[in-house]
Amino acid sequence: MTERKIALEAKRIVVKVGTGVLTDGGAVRPRVMGSIARQVADLMDEGREIVLVSSGAIALGARSLGWSHPGRSIPEKQAAAAVGQIGLAELWRRRLDRHGRRVGQVLVTRTGLEDRERFLNARHTLTTLLGLGAVPVVNENDTVATEEIRFGDNDNLSATVVNLVGADLLVILTDVDGLYEHPPVPGEPKPALVPLVEKIDARVKEAAGGSESAFGRGGMITKLEAVRSASRSGAATVLCNGRKAGVLSRVAAGENVGTLFLAGSRLAGRKHWLAYTARPLGRVELDAGAVVALRERGRSLLAAGIAKVDGRFGIGDPISCIDPAGNEFARGLAAYGADEIERIKGRKTSEINLLLGYSNGDEVIHRDDLVLLD
Repeated sequence: MTERKIALEAKRIVVKVGTGVLTDGGAVRPRVMGSIARQVADLMDEGREIVLVSSGAIALGARSLGWSHPGRSIPEKQAAAAVGQIGLAELWRRRLDRHGRRVGQVLVTRTGLEDRERFLNARHTLTTLLGLGAVPVVNENDTVATEEIRFGDNDNLSATVVNLVGADLLVILTDVDGLYEHPPVPGEPKPALVPLVEKIDARVKEAAGGSESAFGRGGMITKLEAVRSASRSGAATVLCNGRKAGVLSRVAAGENVGTLFLAGSRLAGRKHWLAYTARPLGRVELDAGAVVALRERGRSLLAAGIAKVDGRFGIGDPISCIDPAGNEFARGLAAYGADEIERIKGRKTSEINLLLGYSNGDEVIHRDDLVLLD
């Protein structure tokens, strides 16, 4: 397939390795891990740059602690992560060291990357490691994350890393061969594999199934979310079975392996961060005219189009834009705080200075600070 040239020509690749690939009931699969390390080193010998997003810390830690479960509470999961992360990083270091490659461990949290300055600092760290010929091994810092702030799975984290480093390709190594035409049913023959997805539509969503791994956090739906995010970074994604011999090398060689999801229109880095990484701190509900102005005419958001304000946020904070039907269709950075917008909503631009005693500009959200989600 000519579309597979995308993978063949990719220079910077993010490889996400799932818990179900690396471990079996919390025990490491040494041959699989060693094989992935060798393939990563081989690709780097070809001049490719590789970032590993590796799951498995909680599973390894739970087994080390003698548990048959990944932890039944947040503190237990955090404890398992603290124990397992040390071992996970050391395992990658040893296996890549055999091929003359150094490893740099990078642990992140959603709240850390929601801050634009920290996001850029993470970008600088990762790109510097790549420039030095090292392999960044990225994981969520589960020792401090909670259910409210965690990425929820490393699929979405891997897509954020794609945006961080400007990758050409995301490869998700999982425990299934790719996206099937419909969710597999235990005891029945596997459905046909979908080799190519040009766009994630309702049919593709219906084909997505769940995860069978007790230790894994991400199912097929989260993988589609990651694909969508990576696509808006201008990167294609290949979803394939990481347990199969040489699968990463085969993907990078342009072979017809797994499911290839084509890239979509690329968002600028800051707008991608706003759409997929930053967490809105409030929302403004707009009238129909304002929705048309933003969605179809490419305008900025003015106070006159705002009907309601919710949340506590200040100048520069990310907020959601809601249409009259209650759907979020855009996000942006507020030029005024929530209290100020409450006072000027529905009013003309010329009245802002009179109502507030100052003006921070005509726009509540400038077009350059706004991104459409659909």
